[in-house]
Amino acid sequence: MKNFFRIIFLIIFLFGFQHNSNAAEKVEYLKTDWSFKGLFGKFDRASLQRGYQVYTEVCSSCHSMKYLSYRNLAEKGGPEFSEAQAKAIAASFEVTDGPNAEGDMFTRPGKLSDKFVMPYENIKAAQAANGGAYPPDMSVLVKARGGGVDYIYSLLQGYEDPPSGITLDDGVYYNKFMYGNKIKMANQLSDGLVEYADGTSSTVEQMSKDVTTFLMWSAEPHLESRHQMGFKAIVYLIILTILVYFSMKRIWSRIETEV
Repeated sequence: MKNFFRIIFLIIFLFGFQHNSNAAEKVEYLKTDWSFKGLFGKFDRASLQRGYQVYTEVCSSCHSMKYLSYRNLAEKGGPEFSEAQAKAIAASFEVTDGPNAEGDMFTRPGKLSDKFVMPYENIKAAQAANGGAYPPDMSVLVKARGGGVDYIYSLLQGYEDPPSGITLDDGVYYNKFMYGNKIKMANQLSDGLVEYADGTSSTVEQMSKDVTTFLMWSAEPHLESRHQMGFKAIVYLIILTILVYFSMKRIWSRIETEV
């Protein structure tokens, strides 16, 4: 019996130590006002369009978004570019197609039905171009990382010189929000890096927020419709509850009168 209690005590101690250790390692992410949070949350269209611009001009040279098609850019609930704008965006990319009548592959301007052009032909090519590291696909990156949008938003702004005593290998950088604080992706953002079409100042903070908003939409393209459906369901349940309440009250009033 004594051994049993000792084992129980040891298990509780180990779990408590692990919990305290995780709490000590936890990093507080940067916070910002996300327009899409909450029951009535909606995407900021201007931010989504700016986020696509940041992805195209900064991120797309390494990171793919294989689950998105150019037509998605014009769909309701997303960046909502006009159809003409979406066609122009698609046509600005060269897409490999074929084979043609002679059996050869060829390139053509992109169409709305095409998937986003991949930066590399395959995984091996991506790793060879990035020192052995594979840049993850960004289509659902927000959902694949603990911390979600706050983590991505913070990571993009978390580059700094390593504390004294920490040495980094070549091609490795210090980021205070990265798990383990070491990352193989160099800092990609700097103030004024892109020129926003709407005249918004392209600070690192603004670009981080915009591209993260775009990544949130790519991972949750039907978020707004789900919010609307949830709101309608809540209203329906409230009305149903009220009707049931008055129906029961009327039934019980008859019973009390008869008694």
